[in-house]
Amino acid sequence: MSREVRELAERYGYRPYMVSRYLEMLRDYREVENMLRAFEESLNQVVRCNTLKLTDCRELVGRLERLGFSLRSIEWCGEAYEVVREPEKPSLGSTHEHLTGLYYLHRGKASLIPPMILRPTKEDLVLDLAAAPGGKTTHMAQIMRNEGLIVALEPSKERIKILRNNVERLGIKNTVLLRLDGRVSSKVFGGFFSKVLLDAPCTGEGIIMIDPSRKTKTTLEDLMRHHEKQKELLRSALGSVGSGGRVLYTTCSVAPEENELVLSEVLRDWEDVKVVSLESPVKLAPPVTEYYGIRVDDRVRFCGRTYPHTHGMEGFFICLMELR
Repeated sequence: MSREVRELAERYGYRPYMVSRYLEMLRDYREVENMLRAFEESLNQVVRCNTLKLTDCRELVGRLERLGFSLRSIEWCGEAYEVVREPEKPSLGSTHEHLTGLYYLHRGKASLIPPMILRPTKEDLVLDLAAAPGGKTTHMAQIMRNEGLIVALEPSKERIKILRNNVERLGIKNTVLLRLDGRVSSKVFGGFFSKVLLDAPCTGEGIIMIDPSRKTKTTLEDLMRHHEKQKELLRSALGSVGSGGRVLYTTCSVAPEENELVLSEVLRDWEDVKVVSLESPVKLAPPVTEYYGIRVDDRVRFCGRTYPHTHGMEGFFICLMELR
């Protein structure tokens, strides 16, 4: 490990192995520092107007502005707004408008992208494999106009309570909640679904600006435990769709071990899976195609990423697959 990497890790408070990996990913010392510097910047929270309860989102904007909030529309997501100024009181999570389900509160913009890429319709049978707290579940229900079917899985007793509260608060009626580990979904449902969203549990290396403890909390052993669990979840996701079905894999991590390497290892056993070119509302960065001498499956080149220093949002990985 080079002296420059150790100095950079010490300056920004990271485990040295993490910075070494970022240099391997990005291949440029200055770009690594730009990313670390971007992780030091705070993110604006995002309000997603609930069009299941409001026909005109300008009503919500007006109500929040009268409370002292200042909102800026997100041009690529018509019902979402960045919160650029907040009053001392109330907080965004305690307003009457929030409590009555007129909006969902996101920590950043990147989490809006996956449902917009998967594009579920009222004809779809959708599985959300790791659904809590419900941001993407309720966004998909909103896109589907509360029609069709979403089955949302969450194994944690405490987290499924949060998911249920959000689903009920936003008036979601097309979603069934099940306390079930997503790793067994293919055994329970077979190829029943037409679309699956897997927002895989991860280390959160893309949301360090939201939770700085993630600079040091993950050991290499922790990282590899996530890697193994993510592979199990992705195999289960692919086994839960029929022919022509689509699976969207996403994480809020910039770590290749949780993203490209997961895809590459799983796809080796799934020759009948095509990785689909992404039609994203924002221009995504390319994936990592070679990592410490490992050349990933060629299909992974169609996946995409967001980075804080180039996109001004959380670090996300997104990959859309189709079962032939």
